[in-house]
Amino acid sequence: MPQEQYAHRSTMQTSEGPQVYKVGIYGWRKRCLYFFVLLLMILILVNLAMTIWILKVMNFTIDGMGNLRITEKGLKLEGDSEFLKPLYAKEIRSRPGNPLYFQSARNVTVNILNEKTKVLTRLVTGPQAVEAHSQKFEVKTLSGKLLFSADDNEVVVGAERLRVLGAEGTVFPKSIETPNVRADPFKELRLESPTRALVMEAPKGIEINAEAGSLKATCRTELRLESKDGEIMLNSAKIKLPNLPQGSSSSAGSRQKIYELCVCPNGRLFLSQAGTSSTCQINTSVCL
Repeated sequence: MPQEQYAHRSTMQTSEGPQVYKVGIYGWRKRCLYFFVLLLMILILVNLAMTIWILKVMNFTIDGMGNLRITEKGLKLEGDSEFLKPLYAKEIRSRPGNPLYFQSARNVTVNILNEKTKVLTRLVTGPQAVEAHSQKFEVKTLSGKLLFSADDNEVVVGAERLRVLGAEGTVFPKSIETPNVRADPFKELRLESPTRALVMEAPKGIEINAEAGSLKATCRTELRLESKDGEIMLNSAKIKLPNLPQGSSSSAGSRQKIYELCVCPNGRLFLSQAGTSSTCQINTSVCL
């Protein structure tokens, strides 16, 4: 720098005084910074207040929150609880003396899984029915006695008495095996097959008793009593066959009311007016 210029600049600095350079944020930038700091403090205070309010409303304590308590035996819920996702627990039970309710808008499903997460047993309670999916279904008493059992092979009723209260009775599409069929006291017992045959079989005999009333057997076409190796015994004080056909009278104008019971070769029964000797041969026209 030339000596004249240096001397001139030194003279100007001396006359004007020392020059100060300002460092920092000034003006509208400073005001914006203060505003953001103030807004951040307000947000922090509001967040803190809301956190304290939530802790107070949800009843957060050292033992748990709200109706949920953490005990030595597990979690304890007091009041109604709602689970939006699956719940996995080893044991679910109610408080002593209080019932346990499972409530759902559609159905309640209980699954039993194996180690490979395959469903072994399923219980579904829905609005239409209660379904149980398993290999075997059993109902037992508190003492362990079997009351009802069902599987693919058979259905077992272990109760001492099976009562059917339906007005239409019980329908068995196929066979039924039982040692005793009886009605309630002062009630009628009816065995009926509306469209098919009714067959009763037993290796040691069939016994039909009506101790306090009469026994009636009716059919549309034929009633057959057959004994292959034994006999058929009708043991009664009176045996009536009111609808048997009668043979023609052997003598005109006879008003005799004593008849003889005759048997045709085909097994048909008919009545013939009794005489001094058998009159069945005279009325063989009935057997045709």
